[in-house]
Amino acid sequence: MTAIKTVLCLIAFLATTVSGLAFETIASSAYVIDVQSGAVLYAKDAERPIPPASMSKLMTLNMLFEALKSGRITMDSKFSVSEKAHLMGGSKMFLRQGERVAVRDLIPGIIVQSGNDACVVVAEGLEGSEAAFARKMTARAKNLGMNNSTFANATGWPHPNQRMSARDLVVLATRLQNEFPEYYSYFAQDTFTWANISQNNRNPLLKMGIGADGLKTGHTQEAGYGLVGSAVQDGRRVTFMITGMQSSADRASEGERVINWAFRNFTEKTVYEKDVVVGTADVWLGKESTVELYSPTAIKALMPYDAVDNYKATIRYTGPIEAPIAKDAQIATLVIQANDMAATKYPLYAKSNVPKTGLLGRMKVSASKIKEELMGPSEDR
Repeated sequence: MTAIKTVLCLIAFLATTVSGLAFETIASSAYVIDVQSGAVLYAKDAERPIPPASMSKLMTLNMLFEALKSGRITMDSKFSVSEKAHLMGGSKMFLRQGERVAVRDLIPGIIVQSGNDACVVVAEGLEGSEAAFARKMTARAKNLGMNNSTFANATGWPHPNQRMSARDLVVLATRLQNEFPEYYSYFAQDTFTWANISQNNRNPLLKMGIGADGLKTGHTQEAGYGLVGSAVQDGRRVTFMITGMQSSADRASEGERVINWAFRNFTEKTVYEKDVVVGTADVWLGKESTVELYSPTAIKALMPYDAVDNYKATIRYTGPIEAPIAKDAQIATLVIQANDMAATKYPLYAKSNVPKTGLLGRMKVSASKIKEELMGPSEDR
């Protein structure tokens, strides 16, 4: 009978709570990831749909960037400003009714100035109405795996159906970074001037010298003060969301604290160099009884500093694996567990070909199997 076999291939492991993970935040919801590895560094009430305020403008931008990428529009395309857009309250780009505004100006108007009027212009320009645009946003969010997000508008204006989770916002932020790098620099733009009115970027982390380069703040009375942020230090990128703070000062200090903690308490460790044999897997009806396993790329895992020499790695596969086995076929997985962090998985491949055994070999295997069934296995498995 086929079963899952787990082989311990590294030994030093301490089942203790990692001090680096003992992090708490005053945020009501939070989610922090290491972008390259995908490792979740911290989560607090991260799946609950909450009022996202202006942080939901990131989804409006996603829809706009997708339209640019598909060729539906260009940076020089111009959208008309409706009366509804012109009369929008809250943060504004100060657009005038009837004027036509290029996409290249609407983007910083949304990112830097957090313009509610600019968001409505984009929504109406792409889908004819803000309501239709919001329906498209909701459907697209589900398609992207953002299952705790619904939209009633393009701005984040308070509404019972305007909801996103901390995790969804980080998923969205990471998508903007990875899929639309040509537009990501807008998030670090300090100021933008429209209609002779200059406004500063509301992201408090950009001038702190901690590698921050995005993304979006948000605030309503219901939501509190929130931030979707991202920073790079020594080639590592951390992206996070925090919300529910009571003041803009708390938002700034808590955002800085999240970034410092994420970079100072975790490191990337090379567990195996590329092409090194990681272990073996048992083979059934093959000319060899085992096959060596390897990774064609170095296996690097993010882990807390105080777990660098105290982690567990296991090889998992469904086996024994029936021959023939082709060289470089993916047949196993290496699972690395560093204390309380979520496990990370890496594919392992066959180091060599393993042909099926001949008739005599199959007869020997069959005889051994019959003997085992009659007398029981010679050792525990």
